[in-house]
Amino acid sequence: MLRLGLTGSIATGKSTALSAFAQLGVPVFSSDEAVHQLYAGEAVAPVGELFPGVARDGVIDRAELSRQLLAEPEKLAQLEAIVHPLVRAKMTEFLDSARESGAKLAVVDIPLLYETGFDYGLDKVAVTWCPPAIQRERAMRRPGMTVEKLEAILARQMPQDEKKKRADFLFDTGQPVAAVRAQIAALVEKLNAEQ
Repeated sequence: MLRLGLTGSIATGKSTALSAFAQLGVPVFSSDEAVHQLYAGEAVAPVGELFPGVARDGVIDRAELSRQLLAEPEKLAQLEAIVHPLVRAKMTEFLDSARESGAKLAVVDIPLLYETGFDYGLDKVAVTWCPPAIQRERAMRRPGMTVEKLEAILARQMPQDEKKKRADFLFDTGQPVAAVRAQIAALVEKLNAEQ
């Protein structure tokens, strides 16, 4: 089974690409979805201890967590030390399950794939990208996004051009969605044929 990593900077179409793979019947794993589950489960107690007041009714209040992180960015590494190993464990379970089911290809969406420096044991990596003006416009439409918050996120992320250099496959999501889906369908057909 080929393990394909999917990554890209904020607002470059990772969710759209992941959805396109899923619609083609490819098993997919979303790190963001795993974090949502963890913030309503096993990560609540340790994250709540690190950031007092973010745990409400047994769930992490992501807006409050974001607010506290902006105020104390030095705590980001501690948060990642809690959350990243839990996400990786869920990812490993997913890949094992996909392999056991006989899948030829499985896609794991890892937003900070290059930034973490962790070796996920992937076979290939696809990177989503788009022109910076489109990226900023998309990001600013997100609920709760501010220029300050976006700048903080971009400062932590590897520049798009560097990610593109490291990619095995590129998806230009500045194109119409139908064009991106067609590109993904062609890649899935190619990769399945090679397995």
